[in-house]
Amino acid sequence: MKRFLHYLTIAGVAALPSAGYPGNTAEPAPGDAVAVTRRITEGQYRNIIADVFGTDITVGGRFEPDIRDQGLLGIGTSRVSISETGFEQYRDLALTVAAQVTDAQHRGSLIPCTPGSPKAWDDACATKFIQGAGRLLYRRPLDQAELATLVGIAQKSATQLNDFYAGVEVSLASMLVSPQFLFRKEVAVADPAHPGRARLDAYSRAARLSFFLWNTAPDNMLLTAAENGSLNTTAGLSKQVDRMIGSGRMSGGVRAFFADMLGFDEFSTLAKDPAIYPKYSFKAAMDVQEQTLRTITDHLLAQRGDYRDLFTTRKTFLTRSLGALYGVAVVDDVANGLPARWVPYEYAEGDPRAGILTHASFVSLHSHPGRSSPTLRGKAFRETFLCQRVPDPPVNVDFTVVQNTDNPIFKTARERLTAHRTSPTCAGCHKITDPIGLALENFDSAGGYRTLENGAPIDTSGELNGKPFADSVGLGRAIRDNPEAPNCLVTRIYSYAAGQTTKNGKDWIAYLQAGFAADGYRVPALMRRIAVSDAFYSVADTPVEETEQ
Repeated sequence: MKRFLHYLTIAGVAALPSAGYPGNTAEPAPGDAVAVTRRITEGQYRNIIADVFGTDITVGGRFEPDIRDQGLLGIGTSRVSISETGFEQYRDLALTVAAQVTDAQHRGSLIPCTPGSPKAWDDACATKFIQGAGRLLYRRPLDQAELATLVGIAQKSATQLNDFYAGVEVSLASMLVSPQFLFRKEVAVADPAHPGRARLDAYSRAARLSFFLWNTAPDNMLLTAAENGSLNTTAGLSKQVDRMIGSGRMSGGVRAFFADMLGFDEFSTLAKDPAIYPKYSFKAAMDVQEQTLRTITDHLLAQRGDYRDLFTTRKTFLTRSLGALYGVAVVDDVANGLPARWVPYEYAEGDPRAGILTHASFVSLHSHPGRSSPTLRGKAFRETFLCQRVPDPPVNVDFTVVQNTDNPIFKTARERLTAHRTSPTCAGCHKITDPIGLALENFDSAGGYRTLENGAPIDTSGELNGKPFADSVGLGRAIRDNPEAPNCLVTRIYSYAAGQTTKNGKDWIAYLQAGFAADGYRVPALMRRIAVSDAFYSVADTPVEETEQ
């Protein structure tokens, strides 16, 4: 409590090869792209703390919720601020982290010097720690005024509390609630290579690149490249991009993007009726997300596979408990009492489970607590994978027929939806959602497989853009061969990386889409193409500096 009061008073706060990729001068400009300010997400906060201070530093507590804009949290983070309650949550997180970093267990390894006395102020040691930590947390070197303020906070607290580490703790906590840490503010400067245009400064460039590829703040090597100017050169930028893509940390960036695109944050509020789905638990909800993310990263990174094949692949990863949810046997020789392991699993030919659409992460997320929903699934399919906006239903729609799963006349979802669509106000939207969602009706609200509903056989036939299919496997093949699917991914991944859409950048998006096809729909190649391009860092903002210093 004593340190907390001092904190409030003093801090003043309640590898891919480069050959074959296009050069940086061929691509068109991204239109109306601007420098943005984005709040870091919970995942990014946790990653940064782990990167800077180690994975054994516990980050506990609640976070200010993010919002989804145009289908992505990556865009929504540029639309949010921090509420009073949210600031209190960040403050509590900061105090917890700072206390751990400076405690007796961690200070020896995390503070790069030892004070003359643990009870006396040591200006040189405090300055060294604050400069180093501040550079990584703020994603740029501290300016002299910032450094003086933070050192002053530490000195005042250490003197009053007769504790050097208490002073450093308060100063670190103040950094962790600073807007310089919690927000990624991009700075535009004049582009010397293109008079009249602007580009992100080197540190903004480093941050945009690192959060895109790794979902965390720039590391020391990337910051050094920003400091010495090499990141502003074609060769220097390519070197850093290739280093980052070749790192194992690339999987973290890919996972973060797909978790955002697939809406996995919504699992935090997802509920299932335990009387109907007793095997679906909080652990199961976590596992179904992990299954899909492991499948994606293995296919795209380890196997360097075609993005489109995610909709048809029979290869995945399961645990024994997840196998029980699906009703399949998973062989794992781990001893009883030890944590379950993820093991590779491949569904046999003829099995109805093929592609990520049949994962429980998709069918359970887009269902009701006690029943499936072809409409929700079809809507999610079109919006997530085809970038097609489906309007919300009118407020006065009567869903009685659809919701009555005990209706003796309309036993299946298809029959109930057919009766529901007799209303002209409902027919339009259901026409584009239901044929897709009904293809997944063999999967109940928890992801379990079934062939009957209320004793009646389930009809999973349908069509996508005029291409008929018989079941979920056929639906996977139909979207795999639909050119709108990879084109949508390009739009999604650029918007996620830049934190915005670009209304006047159709030529830029078309350039990326053509390149994605030419690269065999390899996602790492697409991410590299974006990351090494001048256009990714070109903005329409009025520069704050005539030239970059």
